[in-house]
Amino acid sequence: MHRTRVAAGAIATVLFAAAGVANGTEDPGKAAAPRMEFMPPPPGSYHLQKIQPIADAVLLDSTGLTVRLSALTQGKITLLTFFYTYCVDPLGCPFAHTTLADLRDRVAGDRALAVRFVSVSLDPTHDTPAAIASYGQEFTADPKFEWRFVTARRVPELLPVLDDFGQDVSVDLDQDGRATRTLHHMLKMFLIDARGEVREIYSLAFLQPQVMFNDIKTLALETSPSSRPDSGARRLSPALAARSRQ
Repeated sequence: MHRTRVAAGAIATVLFAAAGVANGTEDPGKAAAPRMEFMPPPPGSYHLQKIQPIADAVLLDSTGLTVRLSALTQGKITLLTFFYTYCVDPLGCPFAHTTLADLRDRVAGDRALAVRFVSVSLDPTHDTPAAIASYGQEFTADPKFEWRFVTARRVPELLPVLDDFGQDVSVDLDQDGRATRTLHHMLKMFLIDARGEVREIYSLAFLQPQVMFNDIKTLALETSPSSRPDSGARRLSPALAARSRQ
């Protein structure tokens, strides 16, 4: 079996030594949330820059039906992340989904917010529609909140999506050179506005539910300018401002 590195459209052969983490044979325990080193400013007192539009793609939902990525990233404010159903890295998928569950409860308390979460599998071979449906049951129990788990039909159809989001992955190839799965360990979440443009990217250090909730409300206030606080000069987003101080 061979593995190929895919990063921003470039492909090169590499060795990948951390496959055991992805296979998840042992649970190393629950991760603690990163300590917040700054006080997040109130919603609407800063501006989230437009980072990039999202290219469309065809994926599969948990029932096996095709769904366009544009249908999952437009019309509502969206938080999108990538995952494996079998990941047990405490700073990986379990931590991401625990963070999202906390954030979901905050969003659910504000009926004025139209928000969805989208979790995209990195391993279409293993994470079939049935597998993601079973995995997502814990998170999709509330029918009033849209949390979609999706996969792809096969790895080659997933790679353009990963490339568009700048996800650095390794690809397993079988003896015939066919891609069988991707391996990915850099946790990121993407905040997308209702027009389908990425407005913030959260790495592990900035996965703070309060910061993310304020960012969601800031995007929501863009469509309700009369509700925006009078803040004078516009400021950087909390995550970007914190990065600039490092």
